[in-house]
Amino acid sequence: MTANISNARVALITGAGKGIGKAMALGLLAQGMRIAAVDRDEQSLLALKHLAKQSGHAEHLELFTEDLTQFDAVSLLDRAQDRLGRINILINNAGLGQGQVRNDYHRHPPKFYDVTPEQWMNAIAVNANAVFLLSQVVAKRMLEDGWGRIINVTTSLGTMLREGYCPYGPTKAAAEGLSAVMASDLKGSGVTVNVLIPGGIVNTPMIPGEAPFLRDELIQPEAMLPPLYWLCSSEADDVTGLRFLANRWDDSLVGAAAAKLAGAPIGWKDLAVLPVTPKFKS
Repeated sequence: MTANISNARVALITGAGKGIGKAMALGLLAQGMRIAAVDRDEQSLLALKHLAKQSGHAEHLELFTEDLTQFDAVSLLDRAQDRLGRINILINNAGLGQGQVRNDYHRHPPKFYDVTPEQWMNAIAVNANAVFLLSQVVAKRMLEDGWGRIINVTTSLGTMLREGYCPYGPTKAAAEGLSAVMASDLKGSGVTVNVLIPGGIVNTPMIPGEAPFLRDELIQPEAMLPPLYWLCSSEADDVTGLRFLANRWDDSLVGAAAAKLAGAPIGWKDLAVLPVTPKFKS
């Protein structure tokens, strides 16, 4: 069941030119929202604009070509708001995957000691630093409004820990941990923080042609849309600090029921033992 989303909302989506980000941008445009689409690839953004024109939603789409390894978060947010109005929803979707290390990483996983310092720094810049920088700026503005959504696309826990997945896995784990902290810091403010992941390998350009998979058997990017719509709706006003697996979302159910089946705490709270904390001095 599709959630009811206010068409007054404005969302900024990183990595919006391809794959999951592209599906999210087109999906939210179709729901009547205004979208700031951010990507380092200008051609992919222009292709997105073309698709938006075909569907009659181009007037609500603004494009921002940004390299998230080196950008000014304040400037980007200011420019987006100048064109579209107040940003209500931030979707940190951009990701730099293992393809930057080698295209055949599924068959020949690189060792962490094969990863160059530049590859590590680029991955942590996009997968973790950009999440922090954008969230920090937008959260302060959302707090003034008393309402906001920060939705972070990380990855499956197994991918974070898997052999051959440095730097992608550890840097996405950093974003996961950050998401948990942000959700706690913002609890009760009207600004929520949740993680949304596909739940498996997705048919996007991040998966190289050399990958040993049949593309039509992979999770399709549009699987992210039903839980995304619900998280953006007023039905999820009190939902924060959770991670949702899109491949477990049953869209035939009412949103809260689907969320219960697909959701779990952000990070490893249900797996790890929390540290003993001494009492404060009186």
